[in-house]
Amino acid sequence: MDAVGLEAFRRSCLKVKFTHLTFDCYGTLIDWRKGIETHLGELLRRNELPPSVSVHSLYVKLEAEEEGQYKSYREILRDTAIKVAEHLKLPIAEKEAKAFAASVPSWPPFSDTVESLKELGNKGYKRVIPSNIDRDILKETILQNGLDVDGYITAEDVGSYKPSLGHWNRFFELYRTSRETTLHVAQSIFHDIIPCSKLDISTAWINRYNEPTPPGINPTYVFDDLRSLLKLPA
Repeated sequence: MDAVGLEAFRRSCLKVKFTHLTFDCYGTLIDWRKGIETHLGELLRRNELPPSVSVHSLYVKLEAEEEGQYKSYREILRDTAIKVAEHLKLPIAEKEAKAFAASVPSWPPFSDTVESLKELGNKGYKRVIPSNIDRDILKETILQNGLDVDGYITAEDVGSYKPSLGHWNRFFELYRTSRETTLHVAQSIFHDIIPCSKLDISTAWINRYNEPTPPGINPTYVFDDLRSLLKLPA
């Protein structure tokens, strides 16, 4: 964030004091691009995918199509892996697709995730993860990576996937806080920033890859890392 942006951020923070920070997990806290490329990409490279071909963008597109009607996220991971292989005209065995699904808890956190979550907790914020995932996968992700959070809400809990609003309805039921004192932190415009904006929930877009802001999309804040959240007033 440049000096002008930082000053605007500080001024805006004087208007409201956030008490609850909600975090998308995979893509925001966990490096899901690396996870997808490492596990699905390497699997398909063993099946003759050229080394120069990335699978992440195709995976993201096809996964979103799978999330229209609820089924377990393990099924979505498996089915999307199969569809990616089919799209690329490559073979994939169901056991390979299931192995990809099982790899999620081993996907690494971003380098600033663990310490930022701890420091935000020390500053008094409640940290909650609303995630498009199954409970057991998210629980194992949190344990394996030492993510210091106060709670989580999964797609399995609400029977739907973001950008549907089930996660938010459950969050406000459970935590009895207001939209004004909640800041949602996320990388995905489609799954997170757009639905939160519709609900008048403040958003922090974590734009780690320096992507252009899509037309008509106006996150409350744009940061290139999680540590920028530590500038929030406690």
